[in-house]
Amino acid sequence: MVQGVRVIPVPGSMEEVDFFIKKNILFCNMIKIADKEIPSNIIMASMSGCTDLAFRTMARRYGTKLCFFEMLDAMPLIIKNARVLRMLKTNSKDRPIAAQLLGGDPLKMLDAAYVLLDAVPDIAFLDINSACPVQKILKRKAGGYLMRSPDALIKTARILSDKLRLPVTVKIRAGFDKIDPAFLAGLARRLEDNGISAIFMHGRTCKQMYSGKVDYASIREVKNAVSIPVFGSGDIFSPELAKKMIDETGCDGITVARGALGAPWIFKDIEDCLEIKKFTEHKNIFSKRKRAMKEHIEYIIKYRKDKIERNFGFMKKIAMWYIKGFPDATTLRNNVYKTKNYHEFMDLVKTI
Repeated sequence: MVQGVRVIPVPGSMEEVDFFIKKNILFCNMIKIADKEIPSNIIMASMSGCTDLAFRTMARRYGTKLCFFEMLDAMPLIIKNARVLRMLKTNSKDRPIAAQLLGGDPLKMLDAAYVLLDAVPDIAFLDINSACPVQKILKRKAGGYLMRSPDALIKTARILSDKLRLPVTVKIRAGFDKIDPAFLAGLARRLEDNGISAIFMHGRTCKQMYSGKVDYASIREVKNAVSIPVFGSGDIFSPELAKKMIDETGCDGITVARGALGAPWIFKDIEDCLEIKKFTEHKNIFSKRKRAMKEHIEYIIKYRKDKIERNFGFMKKIAMWYIKGFPDATTLRNNVYKTKNYHEFMDLVKTI
């Protein structure tokens, strides 16, 4: 038996047994990134404008074991921009936590990392974002742009890995405007050789953004090229799709992003599916979503500390996540959109 992994023995030839074991090894929870033990290899991804303390509190309440801060832009962090510093709001229960940095200049990324670690010294690891496909980020030669400028990415990886006393990881895409398996394998090996401790990979190109199909073969190519952990991401909206990602890529872990919007229990559902081969059935799912929506709004009020009206627009965005899939969801979304203040909005929530 492999330590930390349970297998189900079956009779038959050695070839049959070997095949059966490979198909039935449970997806082990704990994983190491460099010298850091991470309690789960099913991780909540960093999402700009989404994964604030309220979101992370909801995710942890429903079973998530490791979360990311919102994506952090290096330049505003260096000058200690008040809005960006508010994004670092956390508490003792919000652990373990990782951070993801965005930028195109290696030395400025290092300066930003020092500011970040001064504010939050105990982050589990620091991730370099070379995957964001948003046009305004690409124009700054940051995020996904680094997929077409690999030397700059490698330089950033080397500098951060050399200078920081914590694991450094990287988030990549399947390519910038096309998928080149040889390029991906070579980039992954260069990243490992230059100190990167794990690779998070979205199986689409930057040009695709979030359209089209996830390319599992490209993630498998990266996984086979390196000895460090590789995490797959992209379209993990259910336990079934999580299992498909694992089966088709052989990845060491997964990250869930959009699949957690309005469904913070997805992480526990995935664990149950992979660990005990059980798909969770949520009875009264609409009641559960409404209850979770109200909880989430309460956490926004608790942790954002601003006047309620300043967060009113943000609350409406959160409500849209939970309403998805409701009967006559289009009418509900329109009614939420039309509310003019917090009290009108909460009266509507009570009637859903």
